[in-house]
Amino acid sequence: MKYTQTTLDKLEAIPEQAGYVLRYERGTFQSGYCILESKKVVVLNKFLATEGRINTLIDLIPQLQIDPGHLSEESARLHKEVLSRVESAEKPNQ
Repeated sequence: MKYTQTTLDKLEAIPEQAGYVLRYERGTFQSGYCILESKKVVVLNKFLATEGRINTLIDLIPQLQIDPGHLSEESARLHKEVLSRVESAEKPNQ
């Protein structure tokens, strides 16, 4: 995955299309983000560079309750790619 503004925009679209509000704000987030699940708000550290924002969203997206049916075709494809990337990272080497 390329670390470009276009990639960041596509990743940001996934939670937004699922009904989450993405906000970039200052804070002391150890993981780079904070999820307010009951309000469907995700707050990301505004001081992260593009690469950090992309990596944070890749870590964050699998933790959100996202119905792929609410996503555009392109977002659904990227969502599936992010989930498969996380799953392959979690598999132990055999």
